[in-house]
Amino acid sequence: MRGENKRSVLVGIFVFLGIAILVAGILTLGGQQKKFVKSIHLKTVFDNIGGLQTGNNIWFSGVKIGTVRKINFYGDSQVEIEMNVEKSVADYIRKDSKATISSDGLIGNKIIVIYGGSTEVPAVEEGDRLEGVMPLDTDKMMETLQVNNENLVEITADLKVLTGKIANGDGIIGAVMTDSTLAENFKTILVNLDRASSNSLRMINELNAFTAKLNKEGNLFNDLVTDTTMVTDLKASMESLKSTAENSAEMTRKLNEITDKLNSSDNSMGMLLNDPAFAESLKSTMQNADSATYNLNKGMEALEYTWPFNRGFKRKAKAEEKAESGN
Repeated sequence: MRGENKRSVLVGIFVFLGIAILVAGILTLGGQQKKFVKSIHLKTVFDNIGGLQTGNNIWFSGVKIGTVRKINFYGDSQVEIEMNVEKSVADYIRKDSKATISSDGLIGNKIIVIYGGSTEVPAVEEGDRLEGVMPLDTDKMMETLQVNNENLVEITADLKVLTGKIANGDGIIGAVMTDSTLAENFKTILVNLDRASSNSLRMINELNAFTAKLNKEGNLFNDLVTDTTMVTDLKASMESLKSTAENSAEMTRKLNEITDKLNSSDNSMGMLLNDPAFAESLKSTMQNADSATYNLNKGMEALEYTWPFNRGFKRKAKAEEKAESGN
């Protein structure tokens, strides 16, 4: 009798412990699944949920705020997700927030991540639908990585061939790297370039110094740039030079006309300069006039000794002698 009571007590203790463990487990799982927390229902739609299941977690700003309540087909081929979200967190989720599917860790369970939203938009309410954003497709990423790997292999093979040719001295780069003569020439070119760069720098410094001198007050160039009065005088001088040039052009044109006339035989001066027959005739006339003048002078000298004029010339001579003696 005593043994049976003892057995009954032990069974009761184990049953009580089992019930306690069951209740604790239920409470723990319920706490993790947010079963005993006041929540609101939100919805979102995806083209492909990628293995998302009921009970998977929902995260917002790195904090777990709820679970996936239900998964329904929607429209032609889309999937609607119903979410239980803690009511205390709903005030921070805006109506323009977005939902996407992610993974809990590298190969963990699928989760829904709520993000975004602007403060100007009101907070979500019971039954609101958030915009669903499809995540990156892992299969497409792997295909892209595979293509990139193939391209990388080809690039590596080409690079191997290129380095082999360089090592063998093929091509310009290989010749430069293996031929000492080309290396010396290249070094000389670099020295010349460095010298040219130094000369260019010196020239720039000299130009800067020259420019600084030009910009000093009292300098002609500086006065031309800054003195408005000198600019006005210079403009007036240029106008005067322009007028003088126009007058010179006009004078040159008239001189050309005179020269043309002198070169022509249809005027007196042109005939004098260009007609040989007229020149010979004029020369003969001048010779005759010279001869007539000589004969006239001889006649005048002979006239002094003729009777009608002899006495007059004698009086003139006496008067001249008297005037000279009086002086």
